[in-house]
Amino acid sequence: MINGSGFRNALISGANNITAHKAEINALNIFPVPDGDTGTNMSMTIEAASKALEDVTSQSVAENAAVAASAMLKGARGNSGVILSLLFRGIANGFKGKDEVDGKALVSAFHVGVEMAYKAVMNPTEGTILTVAKMAFDAGRIAADVESDPVIVFGALCSAAHDALDKTPEMLPVLKKAGVVDAGGKGLCMILDGMLSLLRDGVMIEPAPVEAEPSTGVQAQIDASSEFFRNAAAEYDADIRFTYCTEFIIGKAEDLSKSPLELKSYLETIGDCVVVAEDEDIIKVHVHTENPGKALEEALLFGQLLTVKVENMKEQHRKAAEKYEKEKAAVQAKQKKAEELKEVAPENEVGFVAVASGDGLEAVFKDLGCTHIVSGGQSMNPSTEDIYQAVMATPAKTVFVLPNNKNIILAAQQVIPLVKDREVIIIPSKTIPQGLVAMLNYAPDSTPELNRDYMTTALSGVSTGQVTYAARNSEFGMTRIKEGDIIGLNNGKLVLKEKDPTKAVVKLAREMISRDTSYVTVIYGNGITEVQANSAVDAIKAKAGNVEISLIEGGQPIYYYILSVE
Repeated sequence: MINGSGFRNALISGANNITAHKAEINALNIFPVPDGDTGTNMSMTIEAASKALEDVTSQSVAENAAVAASAMLKGARGNSGVILSLLFRGIANGFKGKDEVDGKALVSAFHVGVEMAYKAVMNPTEGTILTVAKMAFDAGRIAADVESDPVIVFGALCSAAHDALDKTPEMLPVLKKAGVVDAGGKGLCMILDGMLSLLRDGVMIEPAPVEAEPSTGVQAQIDASSEFFRNAAAEYDADIRFTYCTEFIIGKAEDLSKSPLELKSYLETIGDCVVVAEDEDIIKVHVHTENPGKALEEALLFGQLLTVKVENMKEQHRKAAEKYEKEKAAVQAKQKKAEELKEVAPENEVGFVAVASGDGLEAVFKDLGCTHIVSGGQSMNPSTEDIYQAVMATPAKTVFVLPNNKNIILAAQQVIPLVKDREVIIIPSKTIPQGLVAMLNYAPDSTPELNRDYMTTALSGVSTGQVTYAARNSEFGMTRIKEGDIIGLNNGKLVLKEKDPTKAVVKLAREMISRDTSYVTVIYGNGITEVQANSAVDAIKAKAGNVEISLIEGGQPIYYYILSVE
């Protein structure tokens, strides 16, 4: 039988296992666009449960599963994370009222989870995490018919999950062409493997530590000297009389007759903070001086220079001060945002929450009426809890939520059952342009229900162009994509690659603009100057005829340019 502590420890082991393998899972993402990364999203989702269970001492499997499910729901990120959270929410529902479970109860609960996950996806695609979960259940059900031991049943379930994962390329041609298995299915297998390790073998999987290879010989002496230098320099940080912190290691000459004390005496005539130490083979030196060249010339009288480091201390302190001010401002901004997200009563009739990243885009959505902006988007999927907090901090009886990314919609939808004192309406905007056009189509004099229809219908009236970089090598059609290439997407479809993002957005706009186009908005992001953006607009105008073109400084990461074409 599996009791509460067994389930708790197994889930933590599963969380540790996927965390250790998340980079491997992320690498299975086949589309070259920077994205939320399946391994990262799934590991962050189940890590929320792992943290929630750390201090739980209950021996009830039902109670511990409920704690895990609640934490995973709030911490769910991306579609894969939400599906994972729903699977475990169903398992928790199946465990209700049970202090411990046998094989049949385990499989029965897993079945509830599979059904809940399938129901949440509008058009389930086979060859994904859903298929892996379903085929795992099928094998577990067969095993439970002949064996009551939950560990044996769970082992059969895990084995079947791996078999299903191996078959995913046959179900999804895009996986087969890329020569990979489904990333979400792989993530689920890693979690199940980690749980099985604890349940069957009593071994808790730990995240793999990242350790540097140890150095040896003279190199080990050189590496060890870094701490020596840090300690020596720390004594003098507040007193900068000389500009250059000069550190070097001398490999002693075989016929050396001079004493390192002579070097120390000389250095004291051209600087301060002098530290000279030696062992059998090397002399380690630290000095602050205006003449590092003279210090090095003198050093050559004692042997060969093995390492040399010269740093401008005044510049270091200037940069440190700048960094401190930036970090201070970031902390203050975070504190301010936390204060803004305090739960408030629903006093107004309507409010809006949007997901976006970039100062310019956040300002645009606020100008259009959004009370709160949840920071996030491509590669930065916010959790269900992040969106929930923004909703509860919006003083409205009806709150419209615009996810503005296809990988955030499912997480946003999980907010609805969490909110009890106000209505939450999710407008399924998949891109920033869709979110903007939805806001522009809000009719203040209409009911929330009619506005849901207006805003949702408006999504189909705008096309989205995106210029970004390839996050990985890939191949689409006859086009080979290399990591770092500038690529253009027309409504999510890769249509071009370029070396320059401004040239790419001009080409992309020309492809997207048709005779029916009336408006084009060019949104430029991080890494693009105003001059570059204006040159892009001028080039687009030259070929766009009577189309009205506007320019917005979005400040968004990931995307050099975003095009809204109506």
